Amino acid sequence: MASSLSARCCSLRLRHREATNSRQLGGELHLRWAVKMVQKYQSPVRVYKYPFELVMAAYEKRFPTCPEIPVFLGSEILHESRSDDGAIHIIERSCKLNVDAPRLLKKIAGVEFVFFIQKNTVNWKERTLLIEAHNETFANRVVVLETCSYSVHPENEDWTCFEQSASLDIKSFFGFESTVEKIAMKQYTANIKRGKEVIEHYLKELISQGIAFIPRWMPPPVSKEEERTLTVGCDLDLASEESCAHGTTKEQTCSSCLPVEAASPDADKLDADYIERYLGQLTPMQESCLIRLRQWLQETHKGKIPKDEHILRFLRARDFNIDKAREMLCQSLTWRKQYQVDYILQTWRPPPLLEEYYTGGWHYQDRDGRPLYILRLGQMDTKGLVKALGEESLLRHVLSINEEGQKRCEENTNLFGRPITSWTCLVDLEGLNMRHLWRPGVKALLRIIEVVEDNYPETLGRLLIVRAPRVFPVLWTLVSPFINENTRQKFLIYSGNNYQGPGGLVDYLDKDVIPDFLGGECMCNVPEGGLVPKSLYQTDEEPENSDHIRLWTETIYHSACVLKGAPHEIVVEILEGESVITWDFDILKGDVVFSLFHSKRVPQTYRKETTLPSTSAAGDNVQLIDKSWVLGVDYSRMESPLVCREGESIQGSHVTRWPGFYILQWKMHGPLPCTGTSLPRVDDVLASLQVSNHKCKLMYYYEVLASKDFRGSMSSLESCNSGFSQLSGATTSSNQSQSSSHVSR
Repeated sequence: MASSLSARCCSLRLRHREATNSRQLGGELHLRWAVKMVQKYQSPVRVYKYPFELVMAAYEKRFPTCPEIPVFLGSEILHESRSDDGAIHIIERSCKLNVDAPRLLKKIAGVEFVFFIQKNTVNWKERTLLIEAHNETFANRVVVLETCSYSVHPENEDWTCFEQSASLDIKSFFGFESTVEKIAMKQYTANIKRGKEVIEHYLKELISQGIAFIPRWMPPPVSKEEERTLTVGCDLDLASEESCAHGTTKEQTCSSCLPVEAASPDADKLDADYIERYLGQLTPMQESCLIRLRQWLQETHKGKIPKDEHILRFLRARDFNIDKAREMLCQSLTWRKQYQVDYILQTWRPPPLLEEYYTGGWHYQDRDGRPLYILRLGQMDTKGLVKALGEESLLRHVLSINEEGQKRCEENTNLFGRPITSWTCLVDLEGLNMRHLWRPGVKALLRIIEVVEDNYPETLGRLLIVRAPRVFPVLWTLVSPFINENTRQKFLIYSGNNYQGPGGLVDYLDKDVIPDFLGGECMCNVPEGGLVPKSLYQTDEEPENSDHIRLWTETIYHSACVLKGAPHEIVVEILEGESVITWDFDILKGDVVFSLFHSKRVPQTYRKETTLPSTSAAGDNVQLIDKSWVLGVDYSRMESPLVCREGESIQGSHVTRWPGFYILQWKMHGPLPCTGTSLPRVDDVLASLQVSNHKCKLMYYYEVLASKDFRGSMSSLESCNSGFSQLSGATTSSNQSQSSSHVSR
């Protein structure tokens, strides 16, 4: 019976191996599938409020078996070693794990259990534990790598920090790659938080046994003979230090003499308690997505990253798909920077007409602590406002409302002691009629909704629509396709007086907050609106067929495209030797090389003809350096070329030495030409493949300042405040007066 089953399993494995081999004939398809199967995880910093030594004692209770972790069936020590002084302790184990997989899959794979190799390195002197693990079973088909670390809390030496990272790379698995991935991710995430619970369980067990303190490691006592030897050694070390001062060096061989910095967690890393307090309950994989996207922003924006709650909103809007969330967030950050949205609360002052006729305003908060915004849309003359003010003013006002909403969410988070990341909107449709269905007005509304959906995702926690009239379904049919599905699920619509009584507003608002015009006791200061006098209508209306809202037409940033063989160049004429050229640009698409040149000759302008219409969105392309010019003769290089990757934000400055013409150049970055002894780097080849249609895009700003005014200039140097100040917890300034370029990323 057993031999028959074994033969049948072997036959199945052979058939699946043949099927796998046939699939591998399409090598490119197989490579894409393998890349698709890679999954990564990064934990936040989890804190145990116990000393490192006590946590280690609790950790050791997990071996050789741990009933608290059912999937962990046991372990066997393969290798163990200690340093002479006992400070370093290394243990390598083979760990046996159970896999909760379908029986058929286990039969096909031919295994009941999987084995991992785990290497633990404890440094009692530095009070750290490094755990490195990898799978031994199916190592040629599936690669699982995990790294964990315990270390002392940087601000409290009696607390212990824990971090964990892992990667899963499924190369092939008998055609069941997707199934294996789902099983592995499900079990791994289920055991992540379980691991912390187990440590806390054993900590309580130790304390219940009267073990509440374990002394720290101390170096072993030194005998008199060893003391004399060390004294001689120290004398030799002093002599070697003196010889080093005269130009000679000596390699130290005593491990205890080597300077070692104590490992401490990065101050920029997220703490699990902070996430729960300010961002809410997240699953382990959601925490990982937040940390990984945050790390990517730190690498590319260098200190100018949005606040964590803002990053989390974009992840939620894209169901925690990192690639989609990153693309959406980067587009939004570029939009904010280009149109200076960060400063709207300081610069935007609604005109008196808007304050009188725009029927909306903030009004306390709902039962969940969310800021409450009331909009009496039925009393608003949308046609009159559009005709009197135009779409531009209405959009600015709506953006200022959203910016104020984010600010109020932060205030309420601190006020109520729990994370509040969205607000509630109460819309009263009493008075809604066909006048509100005026086509240009609906068109303006749809454009505003599009801008808000793209740049303020997941900010609306709940939308309460009351007193919806019969005409409302018509408006809803027009508007709803432009609203995200996640947002639509937050809508609660009441017709007539259904909002009164149980199941109505009282379920979401306290009685003392419900406004008087809805039968409540609270006086509401929201304007009552009314018809805008036609005498206030604008005479020169904007064309109704414009495709985009202009927003700030006076933006200081310019758009440009860089084509293959056609760099984009701008010229700055310097009349005085001591001046400062400053620049601030973002790479929107592709990789470019930025350079700065100087010439005494007046450059001529050459525009690249493209098949695209000349629009600000497409960007300009200008060449100034004539092809007949010779580098070093007709013009000279002032700055070393700087490779700028897609998504990076660059700020810098250059102190000029001579009068003349300074040329800022952006050209497409490509792999270096091959020589007889060298091949192009893999990174360069991949970068060149990623640039589609041989075109890069960028957005830039530059300014010339007098050298004496440069250091103290904060108002004119826009690059100093281009760090999304309202969304960022920290901004970076690049106003360094130097004789050479200072570039920050």
